[in-house]
Amino acid sequence: MTELVPVRLANGITLDVWDSGPRDAPALVFLHGFPENHRTWRYQIEHLNDRFRCIAPDQRGYGASSRPEGVEHYEPALLAQDIAALAEALELGRYTVLGHDWGGAIAWLVAAYGQATGHVERLVIANAPHPVVFGRLLLENREQRAASQYIRAFRDPANDALVREHGLGGLLARAISWEGRAQNDPEEQALQVEQWSDPERAFAMLNWYRASGIHVPETREPLAAPEGSAPNFPTIAIPTLVVWGMDDEALLPANIERLGEHVTDLTVTRIEGSGHFVPWEAPDAVNAALDAFLG
Repeated sequence: MTELVPVRLANGITLDVWDSGPRDAPALVFLHGFPENHRTWRYQIEHLNDRFRCIAPDQRGYGASSRPEGVEHYEPALLAQDIAALAEALELGRYTVLGHDWGGAIAWLVAAYGQATGHVERLVIANAPHPVVFGRLLLENREQRAASQYIRAFRDPANDALVREHGLGGLLARAISWEGRAQNDPEEQALQVEQWSDPERAFAMLNWYRASGIHVPETREPLAAPEGSAPNFPTIAIPTLVVWGMDDEALLPANIERLGEHVTDLTVTRIEGSGHFVPWEAPDAVNAALDAFLG
């Protein structure tokens, strides 16, 4: 397993960080999703850290990183600010941000802020929906809405007793029924199960969903077009690579169909035969896409 170093941020949060590669090389910041940890991107980091400085934190609420009590501490803007503060603490200057799942959702925000300041120079997304595209699909697309019902279960306080008794694993077993989910490496899975077993950490992870403003209607609610104008989210103008495992049962391929409306310099790599956890399900294909994109 990797060696983690705690980094205290200017906002008082401490993140455990895997920091490898030459310190004077171009910096890549890797953001994991739910319900994983910094190890999500291990194959990519091991492939790239002879040429790049690779930085992978356990984000707020995960691992031994800070996990403040209260849903309000997990709003997406605060999570994005953690990453900007981490880059400042490590004196990165300019960097590329890469994110998967919830880490990708935060990476969209980090890129939107960071492109304006000049700190974020490139963006890589792996199976993480654009906030405007995803919000529209939840209203208009029956299949994506049905696939997203687990979010309602993660937010439902009626499931809190289950989490307190069995940790996060009990709720995952109840809320997710993906038929084709790939199996992680046994050592990685053991670490995740250990982390999920702590109810305090489990609720911190769930707070990412509970603090999010994204509306997930019940499956049976009528489909509807979005009312008024689209949410105010900046157009991403920096070079952006989106890598998508096409067999994802949670985030369907419809999420990549209209990305060009929101990203001006876009490369999309579709990876057939891979599901949601594409960084470790299809590491060779992801690494090849990164090599071509990063140069």
